[in-house]
Amino acid sequence: MAGRERVLRMSVELPLWRALTAYRVLTLLYAVGLFASAYDDYDRPGVAIAYYAVLAVWTLATLPRVHNAAACTKPFLAADLAVALTGIVLTPLVVTDRHILDGGPTLPSIWTAGSVLAFALRGGWRWAVLASTPVAAANLIERGHPARDTVHNVALVWVASIAIGYVVEVARASERTLARALEIEAATRERERLARDIHDSVLQVLAMVKRRGTALGGEAAELGRMAGEQEVALRTLVSGGLVPVSRVSHDAAEGALVREVEVPDDPGADGPADLRALLAPYAAERVSLADPGAPVLLAPAAARELAAAVGAALDNVRRHAGDDARAWILVEDEPDAVIVTVRDDGPGIPDGRLAQAEGEGRLGVALSIRGRLRDLGGSAELVSTPGQGTEVELTVPKDTAPRTPRGKAGQR
Repeated sequence: MAGRERVLRMSVELPLWRALTAYRVLTLLYAVGLFASAYDDYDRPGVAIAYYAVLAVWTLATLPRVHNAAACTKPFLAADLAVALTGIVLTPLVVTDRHILDGGPTLPSIWTAGSVLAFALRGGWRWAVLASTPVAAANLIERGHPARDTVHNVALVWVASIAIGYVVEVARASERTLARALEIEAATRERERLARDIHDSVLQVLAMVKRRGTALGGEAAELGRMAGEQEVALRTLVSGGLVPVSRVSHDAAEGALVREVEVPDDPGADGPADLRALLAPYAAERVSLADPGAPVLLAPAAARELAAAVGAALDNVRRHAGDDARAWILVEDEPDAVIVTVRDDGPGIPDGRLAQAEGEGRLGVALSIRGRLRDLGGSAELVSTPGQGTEVELTVPKDTAPRTPRGKAGQR
């Protein structure tokens, strides 16, 4: 019998909403009790009784509205605050002057604080300020002058609601950070599980095909070589070093809140592109790629041109150094530039060979490599020693884009 999975959602807010629900009921009973104990202070007790009847119906009918933030909508908050303000403004009309001079409570009494706290729980400290201000003004109008006890009560509601609103904002930021950490942990475990499964199956088969194909020779050797390249590419992908997500804390006031900055790999996407994603396909059995652990960001067009220049350099390695030559790609992310070095262990380029090739119309290095880097505002340095291989160093300044020749907009 398959077990059933039970998911529990932990939230710091839920206990606060439950407390607010209980607070509204208790303060309703408290306000009615105050009215009963000071009945003689009311010139128009009928109006007060009618208000308390409305307040009781409203409080009990809207209890589901204060169960969570989703149910506590803006229209409800506005109506709830209007009920509280109405009771405060009605107080001078139903009580005696002595009741007001002695600092007697308003009709809703401390029930009003529940309405303000609902604003704080729903929208944070800014919403608390928004709700506290009209409550303060209504209390001052009810009293007629800023008495000490009135100012004290208004300041108390103000400070308490703002403090609770700020605590709620911090709690929400902490919950988001915790949720993201749990997601990362779960994704890491799943990646490790998949890596083990792939290592025990696919990678082992590819390695065996490579060995058997090399031993058999002929067409089998070509299949073995292709299997070896796929093995290297798959190991690179499984290792997880391809395109990790950059995470940046934008606002220290939000605690440990971390926002993801997705690095687009699509050349047509807006925003910077990660060069590593464009160079990753070049990694093969005899081509090693070494890149930083963080995204290497360039303008999308510049990243594509630089990757194409690297591809051209690797084509030259295969064409002139042979299929058995090894190549290494090193990516360096400097503060003001990106440097990509392509090195091979081939026979090297004889002196004067590049000038001779340009004279013969072979412009692979001149156009495919140096031309691309020149359009990017960068440079391409080629160092070759006969018998010791060739090294091409490509440098591209950051925040650059390809320059289009005059009269040929959109063409190369």
